[in-house]
Amino acid sequence: MLKSALERLKSCRKPLFQYRRSMGFNTNTFEKVPQEKADCVVIGAGIVGIAVARALAQKGRQVLVIEAASTFGTGTSSRNSEVIHAGIYYPTKSFKALFCVQGRELLYKYCSYHEIPHKRIGKLIVATRDSEVPKLEALLKIGIENGVEGLKMIDGEEAMQMERELQCIKALWSPCTGIVDSHSLMLSMVGEAESYGTSFSYNTAVIGGHSDNNGFHLHVVESKELEKFGGDHVLQPQLILSTNLVVNSAGLSALSLSRRFHGLRHEITPASYYARGCYFTLSGIGKPPFNHLIYPLPEDGGIGVHVTLDMNGQVRFGPDVEWLKDVDDLSSFLNKFDYSVDANRAKRFYPEIKKYYPNLKDGSLEPGYAGIRPKLCGPGKPPTDFLVQGEDVHGVPGLVNLFGIESPGLTSSMAIAEYVVSRFCG
Repeated sequence: MLKSALERLKSCRKPLFQYRRSMGFNTNTFEKVPQEKADCVVIGAGIVGIAVARALAQKGRQVLVIEAASTFGTGTSSRNSEVIHAGIYYPTKSFKALFCVQGRELLYKYCSYHEIPHKRIGKLIVATRDSEVPKLEALLKIGIENGVEGLKMIDGEEAMQMERELQCIKALWSPCTGIVDSHSLMLSMVGEAESYGTSFSYNTAVIGGHSDNNGFHLHVVESKELEKFGGDHVLQPQLILSTNLVVNSAGLSALSLSRRFHGLRHEITPASYYARGCYFTLSGIGKPPFNHLIYPLPEDGGIGVHVTLDMNGQVRFGPDVEWLKDVDDLSSFLNKFDYSVDANRAKRFYPEIKKYYPNLKDGSLEPGYAGIRPKLCGPGKPPTDFLVQGEDVHGVPGLVNLFGIESPGLTSSMAIAEYVVSRFCG
């Protein structure tokens, strides 16, 4: 019945709009909207949503994943550094630290078993000035407390022997950091989730929901109705989906969506911030200048313009940090962000990169790609932890919100999934 309802939704051509001045929901017409039931619904088919769906399905739950885009992993999951992080940067006992360390080992094990392209190539976090050494030592202490294996402080000479193009005075060596082909990883996990009975409904958007004595109900429309929505109507659901468990893993739109859940105390939903980051690729060279990941010390809003490698050895630099303002709900729902990379931004990259790679030639950086990070804190504020909200926080049975899942979200994905299942799946 659910599959047929979704098929009817796909074939629906009549938008259910009412004239008002804001995007909202008219609950008075719900009795006219088709209604169906589902056991578990995961909103968002990014890496975390896919991992959660897979874990739920492995426990025998009937899972439906609803994704507004035409396929999986089109947002933050496919626009990052593809790094398997060790767990160095995050406060001890935080979700980021716990999930990153646990998720790293789960990810390496999964990739090895399923032959997902990945490499444990190691990372050097470098200090290029004496004033940066105490910060490097602080990272070493945090990393050890977090249980990161093999961390070692080395002097600049040893680091520069490992990487001949590197310039630094000290470095923190992390041998368990690696890289992964994120698309191959997601493709494998989607296939595995489907083998356990999970259904994926693409081009389908959850635009809100409400809670009553009969449980939690999602408001669903075909994505193209959002595409042509002009903002001068109330957008009505085309399907009401009643569920036993909802995991809001919508990434860039998770916070906006939660504010459209009627019955949810909105004061428990934090403010949303968006940080855009651009990557540039290194061109005009033969052999790549680096064999390991090279990271400067963290900066406001990120962990610095670093060197990363893809599975083919292509060198990439990024991301920088550009705080976005006035992001509307519709843009976040449909991932309507500007992902173009202005070649002129390279002017800001050169001086940062030359601090540790002085032989970088002017004109050798070419625009690569950009990504958006969903953040829970704004400019100048200390980084925040992942936020996992269940009924104990917001008071709505059957709803789990995953907020602020930025880096190390890829590394943490399988650990987040295990946590959601163990805590909320009974």
